[in-house]
Amino acid sequence: MSQPEVPPAVHNPNSDCLTDTPFSMPCCDPLGLCQYQTNKLVRIRSIRLGSLKWSLNGAILLFICIMMLWNRKYQEFDLVVSSITTKVKGVAQTHLPGVGDVVWDVVDYSGASQDKNSFFVVTNVIVTKNQKQGKCPEVPSKGRLCRSDKDCEKGAWDQQSHGIQTGSCIKFDVMKKTCEVSAWCPIETKTAPPRPALLAAAENFTVLIKNNIRFPAFNFIRRNILPQMNDAYLRSCHRGNDLLCPIFRLGDIIREAGEKFSDMAVEGGVIGIQIKWDCNLDRLMQRCLPRYSFRRLDEKESNRTLYPGLNFRFAKYNVVNGVEERTLYKAFGIRFDVMVFGQ
Repeated sequence: MSQPEVPPAVHNPNSDCLTDTPFSMPCCDPLGLCQYQTNKLVRIRSIRLGSLKWSLNGAILLFICIMMLWNRKYQEFDLVVSSITTKVKGVAQTHLPGVGDVVWDVVDYSGASQDKNSFFVVTNVIVTKNQKQGKCPEVPSKGRLCRSDKDCEKGAWDQQSHGIQTGSCIKFDVMKKTCEVSAWCPIETKTAPPRPALLAAAENFTVLIKNNIRFPAFNFIRRNILPQMNDAYLRSCHRGNDLLCPIFRLGDIIREAGEKFSDMAVEGGVIGIQIKWDCNLDRLMQRCLPRYSFRRLDEKESNRTLYPGLNFRFAKYNVVNGVEERTLYKAFGIRFDVMVFGQ
């Protein structure tokens, strides 16, 4: 290919500058400020260079498309709205000291109340029988011993008291004296839970989790009990061979959370059940299935927290010879919090 000829520089007799050349700069002519210059375009016919150019352009475009598809940046997103209901099943028989053999069903071990999106299972208890309204010595503890009535203030109480002081100092046992209180007597004296846990059989209880979700922006509704899951499926499904099964054995939940049920059942604790919905509603790539994971939420080490585990008290009342009595239960157990995430 022949190269175009470059015209020679022209000398302007009225100026010391060269003009009409591609690289000349106006230096004395005021009209030179209005000049502009363009670059020379050279078109080269080459299969190799042309292929390289379009290959690079195609690779860049393909990379951008792949990243958009991978991160789904082309889609609109919405956060999940959900509701949770649970149903625990299981029966266990235990021998309670001073009470005898007791059969526990779902009414007994589910606790006094159910919180939203959680359920509770009793695993251990301390029982104080035949409590009546009356006067009795306070339980001795640090700073609670007395020597005379002067050490007891009538009508006094604090956060650790089991009743209201009468102002008298009486014998608790042969060696100790404590302030007398008006309370439910006899006062609960045992504080350490039994080992092993009395309701260790709760490990084999099961829970059915029903989770309904909705994405408001798309008016999309789904539940974790899928359309193909019938009664026969729910009676036989097991998480070991089906990760979508909505029925869970409590022992398996604790194990997948990295804990041992027999240890956790003694003082109780809190377990999180996480349900994640990562839904792709594209017609060609539609996918919307739940994924379950489990973890412990409370501090389990006794030397790291003042009050490890989880417990509460409840009572069962009855009337004997016209006098109201109650049996006090200090219940230790595991609370399961169900948390739903998704987009």
